[in-house]
Amino acid sequence: MRRSPQQRAILTTLAAAEGPLTAQELLERARELHPGLGLATVYRNLARLESGSEVVTVHLPQDAVRYEPAGRGHHHHFRCVRCKTVFELAGACPVAMLEGATLPGGLTVLGHELTFYGVCASCSPADASA
Repeated sequence: MRRSPQQRAILTTLAAAEGPLTAQELLERARELHPGLGLATVYRNLARLESGSEVVTVHLPQDAVRYEPAGRGHHHHFRCVRCKTVFELAGACPVAMLEGATLPGGLTVLGHELTFYGVCASCSPADASA
């Protein structure tokens, strides 16, 4: 599929990010690749890329909608409470064994979303014992 320069900048920026980005974060970073990029263009292209199954939305509680490339499989996120950066976490899912389980009250688990909150390495205070 042929890409516009704006779509290439958006996809390249999302692929290089440490986690999902808001449209504003995406705009700020993608302008390094395409200086004339505007917020309306970012939203318009995100909608096209999402409808083409190339980008997916990430909904975190009390946060703006974020975007990341599609096809990364099931994973979770970590949000730094200081700098607000969201990181993608790799590794085994700690609650995958609940998929398909029946919980008390006859509730059947069909899926889940899990977000961890804490302080990232950049925001952590220096090790006092060093």
